[in-house]
Amino acid sequence: MSTFAIAALQLALGQKDNCAEIADEICRLKRRFPWVRMALLGELAAYGANVDQAQPLPGPAEAFFCALARETDMWLLPGSLYERRGDAVLNTTPVINPAGEVIARYSKMYPFTPYERGITPGVEGVVFDVPGAGRFGVSICYDMWFPETTRTLAWMGAEVVLHPSMTNTIDREVEVCMARASAAANQCYFFDVNVAGALGNGRSVIAGPGGEVVHQAGEAREIIPIEVDFAYVRRVRGNGWHGLGQPLKSFRDGARGFAPYQPNNRSESLDGLGPLLKPGEPISADGKVEQLRKKT
Repeated sequence: MSTFAIAALQLALGQKDNCAEIADEICRLKRRFPWVRMALLGELAAYGANVDQAQPLPGPAEAFFCALARETDMWLLPGSLYERRGDAVLNTTPVINPAGEVIARYSKMYPFTPYERGITPGVEGVVFDVPGAGRFGVSICYDMWFPETTRTLAWMGAEVVLHPSMTNTIDREVEVCMARASAAANQCYFFDVNVAGALGNGRSVIAGPGGEVVHQAGEAREIIPIEVDFAYVRRVRGNGWHGLGQPLKSFRDGARGFAPYQPNNRSESLDGLGPLLKPGEPISADGKVEQLRKKT
């Protein structure tokens, strides 16, 4: 089997407990499109950007989605959840198989600082295999702005990158471009699924391994069932898109040792940019951000 059906759910959600609404949408999805085998939602879809709802994983929210995956016999990535891990909070996406088992968890490597404060970054890329189909990688929202994250997933063998987002700002157009560029540079499908409604401005995009737009959503609620073709990904990686560039092979065979990635190698240019704060945010005499003391 070379094809595999994924539904991107761009849901119009609020800053509240959305679990029951999500479950209703996924059950309706299964009835209407029984051939779909995986559902993917936007970042923090379950509760919105509400750190007060942070839970340990495994925990009650994850158990709810495990039961939903079992009921619908689908792979499920329910966006992400704020995960409480000891004193830390991470932004984590569980990967749940059709048996209702969590087979992997990915924690966002690049929280949206200086706005998403108090969130501990994850440290490892995550890929997983769907038997008989192919290999998937997981990325979350702002991670996409750091091409190293997607390249690492491709290096780990990911043929489809699943990328839940929560964007409600004017840079959404730029992110659409980045999703396409990420797909082309890494010769993979890229599912950039944003939330809509009170949480986000939609415009989810699914790009193919040549950077082509498979589907571009509008700003409102939209259910997007897409059939990916792993044989197509492998042809593109082997021969280039339309017989053109083969960037993964060139990266494999090219020079190593890029300066930014050498241990203890600092950049005077980047160090000169100053601390990571919101524009106009005051700094105390000891150089710390005043806002951090207030835990905002």
